[in-house]
Amino acid sequence: MLLASYLGLLFSDYRTALDQFSLNMADYFCSLFLIIAIPVFLYFKRKKLPTLKTFSFLHYSVTVIFYIFLFAPVITNDNFDFQKDISVTRLLPPFSSIHALHLKSDTKKPGRLNDFLSLKRNVVKNSFDDKIVFYDSLRQNKSNVVCFQNGLLISLPLSSIDLLNGKPKISMRHFVLGSDEFGRDIFNRIIYGTRISLLIGFCAVILSLIIGVVLGFLAGFSGGVTDVLLSRLTDLFLSFPIIFFIILILAFFGNSFISVIVVLGFSGWMSLFRIVKGEILSLKTKDYFITAQQLGLSGTKLLLREALPVIAVPVIVNTVFQFGNVVLSESALSFLGLGIGNDFPSWGAMINSGQEYLAQAWWMIFFPGFAIVLTLITVNDLGRKLAHQFNPRMHA
Repeated sequence: MLLASYLGLLFSDYRTALDQFSLNMADYFCSLFLIIAIPVFLYFKRKKLPTLKTFSFLHYSVTVIFYIFLFAPVITNDNFDFQKDISVTRLLPPFSSIHALHLKSDTKKPGRLNDFLSLKRNVVKNSFDDKIVFYDSLRQNKSNVVCFQNGLLISLPLSSIDLLNGKPKISMRHFVLGSDEFGRDIFNRIIYGTRISLLIGFCAVILSLIIGVVLGFLAGFSGGVTDVLLSRLTDLFLSFPIIFFIILILAFFGNSFISVIVVLGFSGWMSLFRIVKGEILSLKTKDYFITAQQLGLSGTKLLLREALPVIAVPVIVNTVFQFGNVVLSESALSFLGLGIGNDFPSWGAMINSGQEYLAQAWWMIFFPGFAIVLTLITVNDLGRKLAHQFNPRMHA
């Protein structure tokens, strides 16, 4: 009986812990695992890696972008929407620092997993923290503490202050790239904006890749009416102004992560269609392809086993260049207010919000713009290097 009650209490504690578990926390621990796993993997593969002497701008930029994409929760200190005491944190220039006064925390909840739940509260990054107060200057009396916030006075009882060695606990909050009009850290928003832009780029490119390869194979392999219909459909997409197509899709589905991926994916498959169709038309005359057909292989097996290994080189190169176009298109949509909305940070939206403060806060536009330019240069350089590697007669 006693053992059963103990196990029930233990199970209830773990159930409480699972209820507290969130996607944010899983993301954080996944990043911590990768921080350990990747150096171990690189250590065992060190002989196959380029040395520092052979590293170029492309290697460094790809490494930095990849690192930011994987370890964003570990790199940043706060939620990308974190804002507090806007009168103090608003429009801070780069390399600014402000004081933060810590208030007393709530009493710990009872249970056997207090340490785990405390870790969860520290890991999950909220958009607001009522246990700190940002201030310009501070004055302490015997019974209270007075904080000055841009001309405003806030009086706090000493009993509510977290004390360290009998003095109020104070820390510094650093804004490496400054803050925006809502006091949000631009560095944090650019880090998570990198994740958003790259994730949208990957998903949209994969969608374009699937559509372009499948339709191109059908048009080139089937010929006849199928080829004519798919070719005319491609011409229709190329001739139709893409901005109207984007507005139409977003009008039906609204501004969301999925709708932006669908819009960008469906607007970028035409070049892949033409490449795949041309390659398949030349491939149909090859002896090994004709033999595979006569052996009775289905269309899917012909595509996967015979066609893809041959057309992989031009498709990969085109996909890399398409990825850069998607990143730029997503930023343009966000700049126009047609992007993923306000739930996620976006480089284009950051530039749009910085237009009104260009004279007094140039960093709101400069740093997101620099991130876009760096990403595009990296992707285009990678595409040229791949094209040159696959075809040495092409000049990078």
